[in-house]
Amino acid sequence: MKKFEQEIDRVKTCLQTNELPGIKAQLKMAPITRLTEISRSQFSTEHGGTKAKFPRKSAVLILLYPKNNTVYLVMMVRAADNTVHSGHVSFPGGKVEKSDSSISYTALREAHEEIGVLPNTVDIIGKLTKLYIPPSNFDVYPVVGIVNSTPVFIPNNEVHKLLEVELSTLFNPNTAGYEKIYHRTGGEFVVPCFHIQGEIVWGATAMILAELLDVISIVVLPQRR
Repeated sequence: MKKFEQEIDRVKTCLQTNELPGIKAQLKMAPITRLTEISRSQFSTEHGGTKAKFPRKSAVLILLYPKNNTVYLVMMVRAADNTVHSGHVSFPGGKVEKSDSSISYTALREAHEEIGVLPNTVDIIGKLTKLYIPPSNFDVYPVVGIVNSTPVFIPNNEVHKLLEVELSTLFNPNTAGYEKIYHRTGGEFVVPCFHIQGEIVWGATAMILAELLDVISIVVLPQRR
């Protein structure tokens, strides 16, 4: 556990003392369709844009935990349904409810509902830059938390499967790449992505991961040998 504690201390330091790179880091993993949507969202509708006046709020939890004496995080492949993000890889999370006391509360509540993580076991250590999602008109707030023991995950019916990912492997150059995807508009696009356990992590989740990795940096968490 000593190695895990040392690595988590470094992650805390980066999140709490380093300036967030924000959209500059997120755009490294933005698909061309997202770049177009982001560009259009900067303008009012009367000038051909699509910017919504009142985006809804949502939160996701980036959960860090010990496994094999190093730091892991968990993502989920969403179950196939008729929503915009059907079958996509994401962090546990969802929309802010009126009864939620804070963004962190939302992230913890959703993680409890979707993957069974007990909120009182999670220590919130920081937040990343919010990310606007044009297709669903949501502002997504990424919350970073840790637990001090390996969780027992209990996925609900919104989850097809879980991806437990060693954090240091995300710095491996072979993990990032490009892939052709079929977009909801009916076209085919080549998008930047992470290849993780046979899944393609792209779009908003990849953009959030890009900022997380920039904040931590390869110097702080070198790839394990």
